[in-house]
Amino acid sequence: MSGVEILMVVAIVMQLIASAIAMLLVNRTKYRALWICCIIGLAMLTVERVLQLLIFDGIAVSDLTMAWVGIVVSVSFSVCVVCARLLVYHVDRMAMQRRLLENRLMTTVLRTEERSRASFSRELHDGLGPLLSSAKMSLSTLQRAEMSDRDRNMLLNTQAVIDEAIRSLREISNNLSPHILNNFGLARGIRNFIDRIGDMHNIRINFTTSLRQERFDSNIEVILYRVACELINNSLKHAKCKNISLALELHKDCLVLDYEDDGRGFLYTEVMDYGMGLSNIKSRVSSLNGIFDIMSNPGKGMSAHIVVRIDSSIAHLSGSDYELLNTEDYDTKKSKDSSR
Repeated sequence: MSGVEILMVVAIVMQLIASAIAMLLVNRTKYRALWICCIIGLAMLTVERVLQLLIFDGIAVSDLTMAWVGIVVSVSFSVCVVCARLLVYHVDRMAMQRRLLENRLMTTVLRTEERSRASFSRELHDGLGPLLSSAKMSLSTLQRAEMSDRDRNMLLNTQAVIDEAIRSLREISNNLSPHILNNFGLARGIRNFIDRIGDMHNIRINFTTSLRQERFDSNIEVILYRVACELINNSLKHAKCKNISLALELHKDCLVLDYEDDGRGFLYTEVMDYGMGLSNIKSRVSSLNGIFDIMSNPGKGMSAHIVVRIDSSIAHLSGSDYELLNTEDYDTKKSKDSSR
């Protein structure tokens, strides 16, 4: 046998194997016509190679037979290409539906979480708050009674504990469901959170924003607020940074949040595997069909860029009594000179 004949025999064997594989896949996908046409096309190619081998051996084969075999092969593979395009379209559509379903599920989970937070916050504020206030008033009444110095010191200590409990209750209630965010919007909510963080930590946080009185869909406001809080808390807990920069801007129909710290940095892949809340942030932003980009290297700090599209019909003004938010750097670390 010549080299060409050997190659034809190899091609026949490969086409038979491919036909067997296609037969196994007929019932595996929605478009059975794709695999049926592949089987027919491969079978006709096998017939064509056999006829060519017969021609090499001197056996006459009519041109009409070869022409019909070629036509069947061409039609079969043309139909295969069309079916393959439909299959790709089907796969893309299923992937899009899966992403939409995941986003809806994430949105439902986040809304349920926020409703639970708000309910728990109200229960704390309306239930435990009045009890502590009543206890404080009762102790204040006892101060007017005659008592020894030892008893008075115990009374003062008890009042101090109740005051601390009331402050802690307010902080927990505000963290669960920030009233500033609900009443005055995203920028004011973030600024209020930074105020409280600045009083508790020795860190400089610069916050800039172009937002004034705009309000957005509650979903967007809550998620971006939680994202900003999570980023700041991560920097405080893990980065050991001294400066944080946070910018919130409205560009046409997009809200853009830029975050940066000068901490010790990290390897992004390792952090996504082991937590630090970044996977949670990514899921929250994805639920809004937003973009979340993060850059960091050990010893070089971290920066994050978040973009969320908004519906222009959602934005509205909250009222004339809303305090204007200027765009100057907002420094939460008060200097000693200003404190004096």
